[in-house]
Amino acid sequence: MADIRFRIGSSISRREFLALGAGIGVAAAFRGAPASAAAGPILTRAIPRTGERLPVVGLGTAIVFDIGDDAARRVERRAVIHTMLEGGGRVIDTAPSYGTAEVVVGDLLAAMQSRDKVFLATKVRAARREAAIAEMEQSLQRLRSDKVDLMQIHNPGSDAGATAAQLGLLREWKDKGVFRYIGVTHFQAAANERLIELMRREKLDFVQVNYSMAERSVEQRLLAAAAETGTAVLINLPFARGKLFSAVRGQPVPAWAAEFEAAIWGQFFLKYVLAHEAVTCVIPGTDKPEYMLDNLNAGRGRLPDAAMRRKMTGFLDSLR
Repeated sequence: MADIRFRIGSSISRREFLALGAGIGVAAAFRGAPASAAAGPILTRAIPRTGERLPVVGLGTAIVFDIGDDAARRVERRAVIHTMLEGGGRVIDTAPSYGTAEVVVGDLLAAMQSRDKVFLATKVRAARREAAIAEMEQSLQRLRSDKVDLMQIHNPGSDAGATAAQLGLLREWKDKGVFRYIGVTHFQAAANERLIELMRREKLDFVQVNYSMAERSVEQRLLAAAAETGTAVLINLPFARGKLFSAVRGQPVPAWAAEFEAAIWGQFFLKYVLAHEAVTCVIPGTDKPEYMLDNLNAGRGRLPDAAMRRKMTGFLDSLR
C-alpha cells in the first residue's frame, strides 16, 4: 500500500540530483543524508516461525512503482531501492493489482543484480485454483524470479472455505520451495476479526495490516493475537494516506520527540508504530531516495515507551 506524503525539512541537494540523474546517485544521496539522519544500525526483528531477522523498515510499491516505462522515474525508484539496501533495509512488498509495480520491481532488481539481497513479497487475489496458479506464475515472470520470499492472499473475503483452499495451494507451492513464507493481507479495520480467526486456525507465517497513529484499530486485539500465534506482522499505510502529515501541517515536531530520536514528522509517525513489539516491519510507499533515508532512520535509535506513546497520541489528538 502507498502513502501520499510531503517533505518536511531538507530537500535533495544539487549534487545528489545530478548524480541521481546520471544513474549513480545512490552513494551520493546516502552521503548527503539530511540532518535528521540517526546513528547506529537499523533495528531488526525475528520472524516468529523461523527466527530469521528482518530490518523493521522496508518498501511498499503501490502507486509509487506503477510507473511503466518512464525512464526518469525508473532511475529515481532504482535509487530508492539502492538507498534502502545501503541503509540496511531488505523488504519490498508489491502485488499484481498495483499496475506495473511488479514489472518495475523485477526489472530494477535484475538490472541491479540485487534479487538475492531483498526479501521479496507479493500477493495473489484469485480464488479459483486455476486462476490463482496463473496469477502467481505471472507474478514470478514479472518479478524475474523463480521464487518469492512471501506470498500473501490479497484481502481475503468472508468465505472461510475459499480462503482455506487458497492457503492450501500456497502451502503446496511453499512445500516445493517456490515460497518461503505465506500469509494474508488487509487494509480495512472491518477485516480484523477475520484475520484473527485465520491466524489462530491456519497458523500463518505473516499477516499484513493497516496501522498508523490515525488508524489504531489493530491495537485492540489483532496485534496481541499475532504475538500469541507467532505470526509476523507487516504494516501498510503507516502515514494513513497522508492524513497524518496533513494533521501536523505547519506544526514543528515537539522538542520532547528528541527523547526517542524523531527529528521529523515521518520518523515520529513510524516510531510510534515500530514501538509495538508485535510489528515486524513497516512498508511505507516511497518514491524518493531522501524519503527512504528518513524512513530508515525511524528504525534506528530509541523507540518511545508506552507512556511516551500515550503522550504522542494525545498531542496528535489535540491538533484535530
